[in-house]
Amino acid sequence: MLSAVTALVAAVVSLLPPLGAPAAHAASAAQSRSDGKAKSPSESRPVYSYENAIRESVWVDTTIDGDADGRTDRVAVDIVRPREPAAQGRRVPVIMDASPYYSCCGRGNESQTKTYDAAGNPVRFPLFYDNYFVPRGYATVLVDLAGTNRSDGCVDVGGRSDILSAKAVVDWLNGRATAYRTRTGGQTVKASWTNGATGMIGKSYDGTIANGVAATGVKGLKTVVPIGAISSWYDYYFAKGAALFDSGPDGLSDAVESDDARARCAAVQKRLVEGAPRNGDWTDLWTDRTYVPDADKVRASVFAVHGAQDLNVRTKHLGQWWNALADAGVERKIWLSQTGHVDPFDYRRGEWVRTLHRWFDHYLLGVDNGIEREPMADVERAPDQWSTDPVWPPSGTRQTTLRPRGGATAGVGVLGTERAEPGATETFTDDPALSEADWSAAIDTPTPGKAGFTTGPLTKDLRLSGSGTVTVTATSSTTSAHLSAVLVDLGPATIRDYTAAGEGITTLDRRTCWGSGTEGDSACFKETAADKADVDYTVFSRGWADLGHSADDGKGRPLTPGKAYTITLDLAATDHVVPAGHRLGLIIAGTDAGLIEPPSTTPRLTLDLPRTSARLPLVGGAPKAAAAPSRTAATPPLKGVRAPHHRTPLPSMPTHG
Repeated sequence: MLSAVTALVAAVVSLLPPLGAPAAHAASAAQSRSDGKAKSPSESRPVYSYENAIRESVWVDTTIDGDADGRTDRVAVDIVRPREPAAQGRRVPVIMDASPYYSCCGRGNESQTKTYDAAGNPVRFPLFYDNYFVPRGYATVLVDLAGTNRSDGCVDVGGRSDILSAKAVVDWLNGRATAYRTRTGGQTVKASWTNGATGMIGKSYDGTIANGVAATGVKGLKTVVPIGAISSWYDYYFAKGAALFDSGPDGLSDAVESDDARARCAAVQKRLVEGAPRNGDWTDLWTDRTYVPDADKVRASVFAVHGAQDLNVRTKHLGQWWNALADAGVERKIWLSQTGHVDPFDYRRGEWVRTLHRWFDHYLLGVDNGIEREPMADVERAPDQWSTDPVWPPSGTRQTTLRPRGGATAGVGVLGTERAEPGATETFTDDPALSEADWSAAIDTPTPGKAGFTTGPLTKDLRLSGSGTVTVTATSSTTSAHLSAVLVDLGPATIRDYTAAGEGITTLDRRTCWGSGTEGDSACFKETAADKADVDYTVFSRGWADLGHSADDGKGRPLTPGKAYTITLDLAATDHVVPAGHRLGLIIAGTDAGLIEPPSTTPRLTLDLPRTSARLPLVGGAPKAAAAPSRTAATPPLKGVRAPHHRTPLPSMPTHG
């Protein structure tokens, strides 16, 4: 017999269509109005039992034989869904997170892994999505990517197997693929409990898979929420030929593969090594692992979330994906925080859960709650202080050229709109021990390892919003050279300490609960707080390149010492306000220690200043600056966050994945 709660669900909250009804009718449940007519409900409510939810596993056939064992691979899919809707003749939408990390590294700030009972039935679903959304009438589906945890196949790091194994699950949810009750058995299972409306979500590698699946144009995928996600795997490992880590995709594959897969996937590992040469050349492997060219195939809405100081999955990924989606007319929303590689659940928890709830209600249940008409962008200006914009980048943003030139003091240059005099140069010697922190701290002092240029104090706030570039013409004294370009806000501020262990957050002992739980799957998670630092300068965008890749054909070549080469460095997307009274700085140097690998030689580089410039996304045009003061004495080092350091080359860190 239906309980009063179940009856209420059927009448008001479930918002779910009858069996066979299309997802577009998901918001057909009615509430009464004063005029007696029905009106749409504003949000789904937690009225289904989480404790009694159905927990099951299926294995979806990917139609790919990635491990070459003579049979197509099956990926494991763990499902938790409310029990009541099927009894009421109703189907539910799906929130899906496809990941390689469910057994090796864990998800979330507390590194949660999947757990199972003695019979192999799923018990714990990492993160809060199941706890919060299952009682509200959603199913949560967690997919083990091919070659990980309980799945067949091999990990191919963002390639065909990764993307198509996750896409196959969306196809199964929409009746276009086959699933089995066990990994090797013949009993098939249909997803008769879902209406097929699917939203993919995930941080880092997981969000990357969401991007890749969306770029296939698969039907039934209604929205994706990529958090700190990759849009091109080449750009994860290289910046125009300069290596960003000391290992390639084979290292990541080895880290996440199951023991079973590692024993049978040597051929795939070999292809990952051979297809990703450490010289940074573009190969077919990278062509298969960039999703930006297929942005015009995306049918889903996109809610992109990223840390502006993410030094793992840098915001170049966000910027180029966002711009391509804009060109394709994709419906979009963005959050940009001051953190590093951190999930919004751990820096803006309450607002994140509320916003995500409304987003899924709208795109998966069809609730007309107006979220698509609200401001497109939320940007963190200072720790826990946010602003909004109707569109992003904001109206009035345009690419503006700023140029470096010599200053009153040798080695301390000026940044402005005037071109340097013909023949003007600046020189520095690559020092692989120095980082952007070292360069910035000494920007007002002549030092041999960098060339620095600053405006005078700004007379009004200057906002940079979006992606920029720096074009450099330089000669090298040796046959190899790496270049770095860094934008710096010179002035006091309190920021999130993005280079500390928590990348801008501190994890506390107390917990808050978000949804319902069971003994094996708690809905309670540790709270966090902003980890703040008081600084004299803030590096807010950066880009790198190997000068030997200046031909722009994806191939590197040895440099001819003394010959001039021109190359454009892509700056990471940003949204930063340089306040009035602060100065804007541009630093050009060699190896950015802790962020890129050094070249094979130690070059001395000479910049051709008239042929060097920065094109920056300035809101309202060029900065108005007071005259730069003359500097005749060394300036004490400025204080910033500690120097960045190499992250493990996994697009997710176990401490706060």
